[in-house]
Amino acid sequence: MIRLAAPLALLASAAPAGACELALLFAVDVSGSVDAREYQIQMEGLAEGLRDGVVREALVRGQAQLALMQWTGFSRQALSLDWTAVASDDDLNALADRIAALPRMWHEYSTAIGQAMNFGLGVFDAAPACRRRVMDISSDGRSNEGDEPEPLRALMDAYAITVNALVIRGDDLGLPTYFADNVITGGNAFVVTAETYDEYPERMRRKLRRETERQISELSPGPIPAVNAK
Repeated sequence: MIRLAAPLALLASAAPAGACELALLFAVDVSGSVDAREYQIQMEGLAEGLRDGVVREALVRGQAQLALMQWTGFSRQALSLDWTAVASDDDLNALADRIAALPRMWHEYSTAIGQAMNFGLGVFDAAPACRRRVMDISSDGRSNEGDEPEPLRALMDAYAITVNALVIRGDDLGLPTYFADNVITGGNAFVVTAETYDEYPERMRRKLRRETERQISELSPGPIPAVNAK
């Protein structure tokens, strides 16, 4: 069922000067199409991306808050890592280590993207006040159970939550377009494509750079390294 609620989270959208720049929720696909190796690639690739020098600088200087959820079929979503402040290199290293070691919640079931987005709304209810809210969905398939994701986009917009995606295309050549048309939403929302799981770590690093480039431009002098995501 799609969650119906007034956008109360908007009351916290304007964080005070010097406060958190970015609340970033990672939504990791653990449906039956993801095998044990592919799950580990996702978690280790995410941890590696967070340690990237450009990403690290942006998150630490922006006092970011990060959380991670796992999701699969209808009614199977779980918050694996609650909101965690990244205020120093030590904070980021500890968080990356935790992510790389997170146990998998499910090993089968379908792909319910709408339910994942709806669950993510609830996670943001408890998020600290940050200037930006981003839900970052990784997936290798289209929604095939539960609510369709497309109607959730308006609700995400009402809560000022941007939804980006990292898509593992595989044999589904139209998958990036599906996510662009039905899932991502918000200002400057985008899809990054990995052809296979082996490309996931590099694409995740690129995506994190793109998501944090606004922080670099606002908080740091000098040029921003180019990001050419597919």
